[in-house]
Amino acid sequence: MLQEQTIQQDVSTKENHDPVISVRHLYKSFGSNEVLKDFNLEVYKGENVVVLGKSGSGKSVLIKCIIGLLEQDAGEITVLNDDVISLNSKELDVLRAKVGFLFQSNALYDSMTVRENLEFPLRRHWIKLTAAETNDKVMDVLTNVGLAHTVDMMPSELSGGMRKRIALARTLILDPEIMLYDEPTTGLDPITAKEISELMLEMGEKYNTSAIIISHDMNCIRMTADRIVMLIDGKCYVQGTYRELEQNNDPQVKHFFEQWQSKQ
Repeated sequence: MLQEQTIQQDVSTKENHDPVISVRHLYKSFGSNEVLKDFNLEVYKGENVVVLGKSGSGKSVLIKCIIGLLEQDAGEITVLNDDVISLNSKELDVLRAKVGFLFQSNALYDSMTVRENLEFPLRRHWIKLTAAETNDKVMDVLTNVGLAHTVDMMPSELSGGMRKRIALARTLILDPEIMLYDEPTTGLDPITAKEISELMLEMGEKYNTSAIIISHDMNCIRMTADRIVMLIDGKCYVQGTYRELEQNNDPQVKHFFEQWQSKQ
């Protein structure tokens, strides 16, 4: 059986830089259920890393540990040079303002207009802007996601793909350094899913963000991943590029790609 393996990647542009996210020897259990067992991961500036694994394998738990919503049982997590476990609630809020989170459900407020949804994180993090500066930021991010005309609309008036774009705009309004994507294309038709994947790449380049992407959408993964990390049995079982993993003959790795190919 294949033990934890790492496919060597080209790190020539990264070897002299600290990772923006570092997870070392991470353990997290819920009672007798060991979810993460000696999990290790590093994400570098400008890199998109997809975490791939079965439902219930611990992908969401990993992200919640990274942003301090869950406390690990053991191990170290460093985000933008901050030791997450040592931060108090106020310091965590400051860190979270630098980390954008795109929820699977979009998490837009139905009772608020698009403008009010985008203004909300600015108010929540006590960012002091004039009314004109706030309006400029709102219109800038909406223009970047191609939806400036929706500024006074309600979420219920938008399509699923438009709501996903608005959710992304709301995250980008804080100029995050890191993006965390939780199943960003789930529930979207193939054409819209492709557009969202392309937008993720475009916004990543524009805002110079690094990203962790949780996804089962192999088209999205193929388009967005610089590197894929497979979370199996609580560990980083194997990692590499899409092409490297697609050609990997380990049965547990092949299973993911064969499942996807059988649906095409």
